[in-house]
Amino acid sequence: MSAICVYCASGPVGDSYLRLAADLGTALGDGGHTLVSGGGNVSMMGAVARATRAAGGQTVGVIPQALVDREVADTAADELIVTDTMRQRKALMDDRADGFITLPGGIGTLEELFETWTGGYLGMHDKPVVLLDAGGFYAPLLAWLDDLAERGFVSDRALNRLLIAATVAEALELATAR
Repeated sequence: MSAICVYCASGPVGDSYLRLAADLGTALGDGGHTLVSGGGNVSMMGAVARATRAAGGQTVGVIPQALVDREVADTAADELIVTDTMRQRKALMDDRADGFITLPGGIGTLEELFETWTGGYLGMHDKPVVLLDAGGFYAPLLAWLDDLAERGFVSDRALNRLLIAATVAEALELATAR
């Protein structure tokens, strides 16, 4: 089975987003996959981790000490790795993952998505990078990316490197395809 890194919101969000995160966690656990996450126990990040474990999956959390100090660490993780910096956190998450799924989130989620997507485009990894556009959450972003491509700032090859899914099942299928 695969280790899937999930990027998502770690701040307050509505119940529908928490359910989406839990649905993905359940699918990961049911499929025997391992969740690699930012190691938090709050919001969508906590929901996906709890649901993964409840469905029998393993969880690996990677969190910087500064966030552990704020008491947001997922201490129930099967493996909790504490780093000194955010950069170390992201590098470990990338190394431990076989694929990536991005759920709805804010600037931190987008930063992680763009870094992982760019790394794949530049040939630094060949892992699937999936954007789960549930309910059209990312429609404005995708329209902007299409506009950037029309203006010549983003190549078709780069756009094709980002896999778009509308459902949890489709996202998991794309993220685990090798």
